[in-house]
Amino acid sequence: MKVVAFNGSPRRKGNTSILINKMFKIFEQNEIETEFIQLGNKPVHGCTACGLCKEKQDGKCHIKNDHLNYCIEKMIEADGIIIGSPVYFADVTTEVKALIDVAGYVTRANGFQLKRKVGVGVIAVRRGGALTTFDSINRFFLINQVIVPGSTYWNFAFGRNQGEVLEDEEGMQTIHTLAENMAWLLKKTKA
Repeated sequence: MKVVAFNGSPRRKGNTSILINKMFKIFEQNEIETEFIQLGNKPVHGCTACGLCKEKQDGKCHIKNDHLNYCIEKMIEADGIIIGSPVYFADVTTEVKALIDVAGYVTRANGFQLKRKVGVGVIAVRRGGALTTFDSINRFFLINQVIVPGSTYWNFAFGRNQGEVLEDEEGMQTIHTLAENMAWLLKKTKA
């Protein structure tokens, strides 16, 4: 089993990656392989609705989107998907939005390639907008028939400066429980 995580933050070692790596520790304890992919600050382009992915049926976006095509390949290969984002103006980062739109269009146009995978969003937030960001990621998963496990609260932790999410005890416990639930679900769906 394998989980791939996409860090939508431009900060490679910021609060979003801290949350992802917290989950990875639980997965490693459960002998689940992990892969971390940096998405923030990468040259990506949103979907233009050109329809070539549907026409060509090759599982790729046909505008210049090499990094997103790489991400789509990794999503298809994985059993579980984590999309991490900080909150930018009460929603996901532009890179996460591009991933959601392009991956959603391509994988749906090619036979719902994400169907029955397990997916979660994790959110690092300074103060407000966490639920909108969380909803944006969950809507992507749900319309693509991805199974979304829950936790004891919504999947976010508060913190502005690097490492401050570690001080949010409830947020970190929520992420810990989320990882346990995702690991359990992955094992059940692979049984």
